[in-house]
Amino acid sequence: MTMHILPAIDIRGGRAVRLFQGDKGRETVYPGSPADMARRWADQGATYLHVVDLDGAFDGNSQNEPHIRDIAKAVSIPLEVGGGIRDLAKARRLADLGADRVIIGTRALESRKFVDELLLALPGRINIGVDARDGRVAIRGWTETSDVATAHFLASLSGSGAAAIIYTDISRDGALAGVNLDAVRAATLATDIPIIASGGVSSADDIRALGKLPLFGIIVGKALYEGKLSLPDALTALAGRQ
Repeated sequence: MTMHILPAIDIRGGRAVRLFQGDKGRETVYPGSPADMARRWADQGATYLHVVDLDGAFDGNSQNEPHIRDIAKAVSIPLEVGGGIRDLAKARRLADLGADRVIIGTRALESRKFVDELLLALPGRINIGVDARDGRVAIRGWTETSDVATAHFLASLSGSGAAAIIYTDISRDGALAGVNLDAVRAATLATDIPIIASGGVSSADDIRALGKLPLFGIIVGKALYEGKLSLPDALTALAGRQ
């Protein structure tokens, strides 16, 4: 299975940003439009992009769809898009805008019926975001933590037909503190759906370590934006992980 490095593009208020552990009050804004960022990563060798509409994730309302369309038009590589997808119409709209895969999070936990509806309508194009905080699944843009154990939820998704699960360790996200390798490994063992790892990737060593697990991809965000890790170096580390 080909493993991808997915540069993250988080959009808030039409701008490319990064948040520290999902905290709206700890935001860094980067120059250039989201589409500019997409071109930058594609030009450096990215084979897949991870795009999140933060406004949609936080309150379900967003004006960022034009930016998602612009990203899809700006690059020829596939992108997965998430953030506030709580009905089939929104999922279809994002797919029509150019998303290769659509990511659902909160609603996946709230309604298995909704998951099944999406999988039927968009087969092979649904990724499920599972965000972990202290062993529980976080929801609503990480503003709430559910009572559902992460391992239980991952296991329940086995056989669902989802294309991939995006597993994020919130405690590591945006912290440049390294990955929680044990937690990612446990996620791969908990379900039969391919895992995309997210959270804490800050070095080529992190890429090499994750590259030894059976993952579909590795999302890298702040480390790229802060210059801690270049995309070419990340791709080289992934290629030489064995």
